[in-house]
Amino acid sequence: MTLRERAGSVSDGVPRRRILFILASVGGGGAERVVLTILRHLDRKRFEPHLALVRASGRYLGDLPGDVTVHDLKAGRARYAIPAIVRLAWRLRPHAVLSTLGYLNLVVIFAKPVLPRGTGLLVREGTVVSALLVKDVQYPKIWKWLYRRYYKKVDKIICQSDYMLNDLAENFGVPREKMVRIYNPVDVERIRRLAEADENPYPGAGPHLVSAGRLSNEKGFDLLLDAMPLVLERFPRAELTILGEGPLKVALEAQRERLGLTKAVVFVGFQPNPYPYFKHAHLFVLASRFEGLPNVLLEALALGTLVVATDCPGGVKELVNYADGMKLVPMDSPALLAEYLIRTLDEMKHYRYKQSNPHFSETFGVQNAVAEYEALLERVSDASSF
Repeated sequence: MTLRERAGSVSDGVPRRRILFILASVGGGGAERVVLTILRHLDRKRFEPHLALVRASGRYLGDLPGDVTVHDLKAGRARYAIPAIVRLAWRLRPHAVLSTLGYLNLVVIFAKPVLPRGTGLLVREGTVVSALLVKDVQYPKIWKWLYRRYYKKVDKIICQSDYMLNDLAENFGVPREKMVRIYNPVDVERIRRLAEADENPYPGAGPHLVSAGRLSNEKGFDLLLDAMPLVLERFPRAELTILGEGPLKVALEAQRERLGLTKAVVFVGFQPNPYPYFKHAHLFVLASRFEGLPNVLLEALALGTLVVATDCPGGVKELVNYADGMKLVPMDSPALLAEYLIRTLDEMKHYRYKQSNPHFSETFGVQNAVAEYEALLERVSDASSF
């Protein structure tokens, strides 16, 4: 009996592949929600999932499936977690390790030489790396060197969009054969059920605009706020609701005051169930400067909500063929954003677009995406087995 066979548990007489997922925490971010969705739907007859957290904290701790073993690495920062990751890997002997988000991915890659022999290593990239390094990272030359030097050392890199895959290949020299594009999974039935669980959160007739995401530079909420005075000239009763938390909260609230938008713009913070906000809005707005593949946009489309989104670097444009109710706006222009919002609201007259392209669920539905993850985990496990 090999070490690999001894490491795997058995379901219905068939050895299961033990998979170790690694996250910094289970906060409210998109990467965490993707991993949580995968953990909910991963076939337990074929896989035994474990989750390692740099810090066992976050809003989604209570949402983790009860049969997923959670391992608290108890590290203050990701880079301090390497010894704990190595010890856990030797104790569990996983068939494969899957990490997500760039800085944590690099930490896991650094640990690769001392992981048990034959452990498959996959990383899931969370954003458009070239855009991130230009706009939001100190010492971008060092980070670019790290990506070029180390990303090619993993077995597979999962990209959320074709744009992200091409970005890593063209700007960081990552071999294309090392990468695979898997769109983020959308649990359409669950989202629609949760959208019906609460009442309409909006008072008044509106029109009601909604946006959601981390309150940070790349999400472009400052551009959306700058567009709102023009929208209000055409629709004086328009209201914008922003869901999310982040480092720019105080700055964005100050911008709201300067623009005289106190009554028209509401920050509601993190919402454990954001879907009634998406379902009952007249319009979902994404004003990002760059995106991998935004979960909130996928979720709004799953609910059939009309969308206006910036044509930013990333996977947003790849959704157009699957979303009849989506319009793209040239980025970085509040005036153009306002023009598109006004035009779209005018076109709506007094009805709401509440239909979705039938190909959307086929492409982004959770069954399809998780099946792709399962097939990839099996291939990497088999190729790396000893």
